[in-house]
Amino acid sequence: MINRELIDIFIELAREKNIERSELGTIIEQLFLFIIEKETGEADNCSVIVNLDKGEIEIYVEKTIVENVDDDHFDISLERAIELEPDLAGELKLGDTFVEVIDPARFGRRLVANARQFLNKRTREVQQQYIYEDYVQRIGEVIIGTVHQVHRENTFVNIEHTELRMPRNEQIFSERFRRGDTIRALVKSVDVTSKGPDIIISRSDDMFLYKLFEMEVPEIEDGIIEIKGIARKPGERSKIIVHSLDKRIDAVGACVGMRGSRIQSVVRELNNEKIDIVNYSDQSEIFISRALSPAKPIDLYIDDERKYCVAIFEDGGLDNAVGRSGVNINLASKLTGYTIDAYTKDEYEELQLHQSTTLESLGGINKSLIKKLNDVRIFSITDFLNVRKSVLSDEIGLSSDEITSVLEVVDAFIAANKIVAEPKEEVVDMDSILQDAEENLNDSEETSNRIDEPEIDERTTEE
Repeated sequence: MINRELIDIFIELAREKNIERSELGTIIEQLFLFIIEKETGEADNCSVIVNLDKGEIEIYVEKTIVENVDDDHFDISLERAIELEPDLAGELKLGDTFVEVIDPARFGRRLVANARQFLNKRTREVQQQYIYEDYVQRIGEVIIGTVHQVHRENTFVNIEHTELRMPRNEQIFSERFRRGDTIRALVKSVDVTSKGPDIIISRSDDMFLYKLFEMEVPEIEDGIIEIKGIARKPGERSKIIVHSLDKRIDAVGACVGMRGSRIQSVVRELNNEKIDIVNYSDQSEIFISRALSPAKPIDLYIDDERKYCVAIFEDGGLDNAVGRSGVNINLASKLTGYTIDAYTKDEYEELQLHQSTTLESLGGINKSLIKKLNDVRIFSITDFLNVRKSVLSDEIGLSSDEITSVLEVVDAFIAANKIVAEPKEEVVDMDSILQDAEENLNDSEETSNRIDEPEIDERTTEE
């Protein structure tokens, strides 16, 4: 029998570490097996039974009855076996397996010295296993924690006694946290490391935005409204496709809420990130047009097989369609699955002209040079402009002079066509200015002798 006080120490330690009572019994068994293995080098033939209620520990060692004992951990003499179990004297013989009961008190101080250290180690491992199993099941959930430490590459968040890590690339770039701040984040992944579970949380993941809407819009949680896709650049802009399974419910209106209450809650949580909510459509033209909001294309040319779209905008609408650093059009492409190129009407007409104009039709380019280009499927002005100079020189084998000669002819054609398109507006404007100036001069001469004529001429010339 082992001292009841030691069992009580184990129970108290387990209570501090939140270890279940059933788990504590296993830990104590492993402790004794560890001590036996450390002493004898082997514990496979040993078994330990722990009874926490009675405060008892029983240790059994299976040995083989032999005539000459070589290793007393595995072997026992017949005389010693009969001495330990006199009732079995007539039944025991050489070669039989004998189970010897070991008194835990024999380990003495070694047990006390190793018990606390081993128990701390095992309870830490058990705790880490609990944490791992708990958070693996919570992947995809939004948690609320307190910022514990802020480093350059990571922000550490505490929930009770568990530490979670938010790497820099999982944060919204415009956000800055301080110790003690309360934040929401998505449990993104849980990995096992030598130091314990590494729990990664995120505020930049698309799923975090999904969960925020699910929390704010009951129709999403109830399955009446579906979020069919999300495209996001954290901290700047997001686009969401929504679809209502109930024709009586407007999906966009439900997500926006009364006077924008629902969407404003999400926007505030995301540090004023702009959010575009788009109604789903199975018609690609309508779908792409909605995805490009707030910009409104005047025309779309769509190739459904290649998943490619050319969007045409008014002169003043292209910047809005592309967005800062291409954010709007890139998100629209990600949301729809189509590669989208945006042009103004004039740019697209110029692009079509370049695509339809062959190098051969320009004149001024050596025929042998045109043949070299045609052999590698470079026919039009667009084909030539889209090829890198290194490809022309290294792979096709053109010299610098040959590349320059073709480029000069192409540039001349482009410049000539631009000149044709633009001067008309300049001539009209100049005529109008001169006419206005002349009328002003005549009116001034007739109506006022006080006006200094040279000054009028000078001002008109400046204009």
